[in-house]
Amino acid sequence: MSNITNEESVRQSVQEQEINLLELAKKLWNCRKLILIACAIGAIVGIVIGSGVPKEYTASVFIVPENSRRSSSSGISELSDMAGIDMKSSSTTERDAIFSLLYPDIIKSTPFLVRLFNVEVREQKDSTAITLSQYLKERQKSPWWSVVTSAPSRLMGWGMSLLSEKSQTEKVSREIDIFRLTREEAGMAGAIASRIGIDINKKSGNRRRTITLSVTMQDPLVATIVADTVLAHLKEYVTAYRTGKARKILKYNEELRKEAQAEYYAAQEKYTRYADANRGLAKLASRAELARLQNEMKLALSTYNRTELQVQAAQAKVEKVIPVLAVIQPAIVPLAPSKPRKMLILLECVLLTGAGSVGWVLFAKDFIRKIRQKRTDCKREKASR
Repeated sequence: MSNITNEESVRQSVQEQEINLLELAKKLWNCRKLILIACAIGAIVGIVIGSGVPKEYTASVFIVPENSRRSSSSGISELSDMAGIDMKSSSTTERDAIFSLLYPDIIKSTPFLVRLFNVEVREQKDSTAITLSQYLKERQKSPWWSVVTSAPSRLMGWGMSLLSEKSQTEKVSREIDIFRLTREEAGMAGAIASRIGIDINKKSGNRRRTITLSVTMQDPLVATIVADTVLAHLKEYVTAYRTGKARKILKYNEELRKEAQAEYYAAQEKYTRYADANRGLAKLASRAELARLQNEMKLALSTYNRTELQVQAAQAKVEKVIPVLAVIQPAIVPLAPSKPRKMLILLECVLLTGAGSVGWVLFAKDFIRKIRQKRTDCKREKASR
């Protein structure tokens, strides 16, 4: 008996669900005009939004960080052994891979962004060269509704500028201090950072990372110029970081070589002068002094040769640790805009308005009707009392 009752309850619940679904479908069908009108309004709003957003273009650079340079010449390794410099760099690939993860932080850092303020760019329709900060201030277009949304902040800024004691010439002549940026400079750095993107991808089964650097601007030529400049600055930063210690060692060895060279030339000059002045003398003292000066000259020459080897080995070390960013796909002026995606905006607006109208028909309308009914019932009860 229990099994029969369970089956009957299941059937009843299924029937109730079918009835509820049918009722919901009937509600939607009866209000189909309202839903269609809402979707049409959403489509119009999507078209307006899509046409109001300025076009933007994205220039991308595809790069691969290569391993540090390795010399296959056995002569350089022997030279480094003679000079006492270790040319073996273990785990170079791992250090390159780890350092590549820091590229987004490097590009978003304040010193890196401040260097981009004065980069000269040119628009595709105008060959006049202007700075990137000037382009973002004067040439960037905004959606039409930003005039309304930014009105309070503009009024506030206008009022603050009237109360400010600093003149415009003082603002222009001010040098940028990365430790104390003004509100305008910080906003400019944030605007540039928001338009630079870097994506690091490690392919499966391969230890080498691939990097995609992208820059989005409203002008395709400006986007390409900035992408190429960001790549050049990134190369300089990484090279300076990786070769800093090796260059210090090279500079120190060059100073030692200069001192050893001066000592060798001085010892050589002393020997030649004494040998010319005491030519033909047979005194033992003169011969002994000549031999001593000759030994000092040979010792100075040996020291000079050793420092020369150290300099050559240090130069090879610098060349070896220089990182290489292999550019697979350089920055090319994009032909088609990447933003806005008008069809996606249109679809989102239609779906939002359609979902809102469906929610109104199925839930909100009945809920509001019940609330109003309760209020009218309460008023009637009070009136009857």
